[in-house]
Amino acid sequence: MAVQQAPPLRLTIDPDAADAPFEQVRAQIAGQARAGGLPVGRKLPTVRGLAEQLGLAANTVAKAYRALETDGVIETRGRNGTFIAAAGEAADKEAAAAAASYARRARRLGLDHEAARTAVTDALRATYGDDA
Repeated sequence: MAVQQAPPLRLTIDPDAADAPFEQVRAQIAGQARAGGLPVGRKLPTVRGLAEQLGLAANTVAKAYRALETDGVIETRGRNGTFIAAAGEAADKEAAAAAASYARRARRLGLDHEAARTAVTDALRATYGDDA
């Protein structure tokens, strides 16, 4: 019985984009993982293989992979390769920890509940746009 190959990773690098190529790689892989297009356990190409496929330097892809690993989106299993991790869980845990840390810091600074909430809302608007 033949082993079924995963479809190739579909990434597009826009050399004229405001975001650096490593950030484009990072954002596209993270987005596809969150959307389910890259399921948990999916093996990713090697750094060199993906760099070759995209026409990028290996260091550029390595930087994107490091950022994705830090964010919990991918995990490296030594010689076995790099795989999509359970990113949603890791991101939720990290966001909850950051929120708790912020709440403790705001309280130590003497902010009341409303001032702390306003600071968060303003930061979200600055980061996500006016929809936040």
